[in-house]
Amino acid sequence: MENIALLTQHLGLAYDGKSIISGLNLLIPTGEITALIGPNGCGKSTLLRGLARLLKPQVGTVYLNGADIFKQSTTLVAQQLGILPQGPVSPEGLTVRDLVAQGRYPYQKSWLQSWTAEDESQVRKALTITDLNFLADRAVDTLSGGQKQRAWIAMTLAQDTQILLLDEPTTFLDLAHQVEVLELLRDLNQLEGRTIVMVLHDLNQACRYAHQIVALRDGAVMASGNPTNVMTEEMVRLVFGLACRIVPDPVHGTPLCLPLGRQSSQSRK
Repeated sequence: MENIALLTQHLGLAYDGKSIISGLNLLIPTGEITALIGPNGCGKSTLLRGLARLLKPQVGTVYLNGADIFKQSTTLVAQQLGILPQGPVSPEGLTVRDLVAQGRYPYQKSWLQSWTAEDESQVRKALTITDLNFLADRAVDTLSGGQKQRAWIAMTLAQDTQILLLDEPTTFLDLAHQVEVLELLRDLNQLEGRTIVMVLHDLNQACRYAHQIVALRDGAVMASGNPTNVMTEEMVRLVFGLACRIVPDPVHGTPLCLPLGRQSSQSRK
């Protein structure tokens, strides 16, 4: 499984007793950005939780770097993979530096273990990469939306994992902050080779920033591959029930989805 960061085979996942994902086979390449897209309720967040070992499969297997993720220790998994859930909340008054420092918990063998030079180095590096040094002593709950999201990303960076899973990292952010976060993630991928899997709602942002797009509907993969091959008018119609036109982005050359209107459920079949 060389060059494969995450792999699922016949994966089945349920949430609150309801089956969400069934028989799903998925490959996440090492060192690439993968965007999960699909309508609300299609299983994107559930899949992300399954990939992070936060949700045990009913059937099937998730492989992390070639080994069954549930046969690896919690500490070993946390040293390979970091996850940023949707809408994380920090304790009132917690500073940015203290939040970022929480990313080092997987490396603390016991509560008696002292803070190491490596811990301090990783926290400083994470603050620098996310341009948060000037806010390190500010309380997280006083930051703007974009700053908060960068602080949470910094925490996952301090965890020093090669794989990052992010559930809707641009939700509730204005356009400028959305681009800021996505460009930060692209830099992490290009400059440090991080493997990134993120749930996105904006199809055009997915095309612009991802190497691979996985389109989900009703817990199944409807299409996967590079944006040019996946982002077609037929895929958008089948997955989202939306008529559209796909044209080249005049700036980036990636597929650009121009919505025309909703279609009935019958027209998607």
